[in-house]
Amino acid sequence: MRAFAIVIALLAATASAAAAEINAFISTAIKAATDELLPPFERANGHSIRASYAPSGALIPRFERGEPVDVFLTDSTAIDALIRAGKIVSRSDLGRVGIGIAVRKGAPKPDVSSAQALKQALLAAKSVGHASPAGGSITAAHIQGVFQRLGIAEQVTPKVRLAAGGPNGRVSVLVSSGEAEIGLQQASELMSNPEVEMIGMLPAELQQITIYSAGVTTSAREPAAANALIKALTAPSAAAIYRAKGIEPE
Repeated sequence: MRAFAIVIALLAATASAAAAEINAFISTAIKAATDELLPPFERANGHSIRASYAPSGALIPRFERGEPVDVFLTDSTAIDALIRAGKIVSRSDLGRVGIGIAVRKGAPKPDVSSAQALKQALLAAKSVGHASPAGGSITAAHIQGVFQRLGIAEQVTPKVRLAAGGPNGRVSVLVSSGEAEIGLQQASELMSNPEVEMIGMLPAELQQITIYSAGVTTSAREPAAANALIKALTAPSAAAIYRAKGIEPE
């Protein structure tokens, strides 16, 4: 009986050692995809993932203040900067996302198929929503630049409604609630809200394409588990989920 008890204890200790808690920092733009990809990984590997979602610009300061992070999933520009700083080991690309345009489901759909059509739609809208620069958004400055390039910043800026960013501060919520008549944000975030309808993408000459990537931090407490997670997120089987969520897989 004593030998049996020792075996059971050893097996329990082995299982405990194999299971890891992975601290993951993840950009909100890919949340819809990771919401589907992370649970199967946890079930298959016995690991648990403690995910924290926010725009890149909000996550990086938290990481630099010393919050524990094993794996970072964010825009490739931020990943590259962290690699140069010696804080991430390497980069694995997941997919790319462009900026879409949305209205409330059932609302009239203005023509946004060209720069001139988009200009007229923005001028005609009573309110326009996009992410706040202060929230760490990587699209805010670009969208403000689009207004400048279209020559309508003076007319549009007073009617802009800003979303704070993160899962609870989405541009799509401004649109679905009626606070913003038209919203501009990364397509993956707009598509995650069934109460809005995406009516197009920014015209090619105004578009910003963001590549989202993953990297294991040099301070990772669970590097093996973090690498296993990245392998799962870049597996061919994940491609269909990325596409369904508005992300073009790499």
